[in-house]
Amino acid sequence: MKTAVSSPAAPKTVGPYSQAIRAGDLLFVAGQIPLDPATGNLVDGDVTVQARRVLDNIGAVLKAGGLAFADVVRTTVFLADMNDLAAMNQVYGAYFSEPYPARATVEVARLPRDVRIEIEAIAAY
Repeated sequence: MKTAVSSPAAPKTVGPYSQAIRAGDLLFVAGQIPLDPATGNLVDGDVTVQARRVLDNIGAVLKAGGLAFADVVRTTVFLADMNDLAAMNQVYGAYFSEPYPARATVEVARLPRDVRIEIEAIAAY
């Protein structure tokens, strides 16, 4: 059985998908891009600014599901430019603590709305 989880403190979805789905003891958080949930606009700035917004959005969805960053077991980070990895890691490390989630980081040709970063997450109850 699956249940949709959403938060008004995270951006509304822009397509036929949920902010997150709870399936059993797992919460699957959809990929988040740096949209300001209050305005629906992209945040301006480099990858550090965008990463903070993305992680704040993920945090809002986790909270709506009754979870926190400490409950995240896996993330996937999509970067428009792998040269942004070190800067992204600095921000990412401020949101997660040991034991860090398992993670894959990949450079992609293009992301929605030409953002620099998108992150998806899986958390466990």
